[in-house]
Amino acid sequence: MLTTDKTLLVIVDIQDKLARVMPERDALAQSASRLIRGANALGVPILFTEQNPAGLGPTVAELRPLLPGEPIVKRAFSCCGERAFVQALRAAGRRQILLAGIETHVCVYQTARDLRADGYDVEVVVDAVASRTPANRALGLEKIRAAGAAVTSVEAALFELLAVAEGPAFKEILKIVK
Repeated sequence: MLTTDKTLLVIVDIQDKLARVMPERDALAQSASRLIRGANALGVPILFTEQNPAGLGPTVAELRPLLPGEPIVKRAFSCCGERAFVQALRAAGRRQILLAGIETHVCVYQTARDLRADGYDVEVVVDAVASRTPANRALGLEKIRAAGAAVTSVEAALFELLAVAEGPAFKEILKIVK
């Protein structure tokens, strides 16, 4: 069960040049936006990465204002292959990781695998991940499950984190998911 005091959201490489070639780019951006806005409303910390931003561009414009601080720049496919990411992950002190981004079968899968190997509970947000082909997305999700990570959706994750249907956070989450 995801809880706000144990969860960290990780957004992997949702960058201009990568996102442009995703089959459902707009749906991905919309789902990622809902997820990030929900995490912000619930006080869930967020880390985000950019794979070789000189070549792949920055994080997409519609998400960047929602994200805190600066991206963690990486060259490794797995976020865990970057010392800065591992340091930020440890500093966050969270053991439940919500994972979203691109591409499902490369960076998201390898990050999920490595986080699971390090003992983290990982849930990949299926409506906030993408690959250039449906087959690779499906393969990525299959490999993620085989690595011991769970899958969820934006709404399922946000309502699980929310836990109760009352208060200002509930009203804010309702606005986000509608």
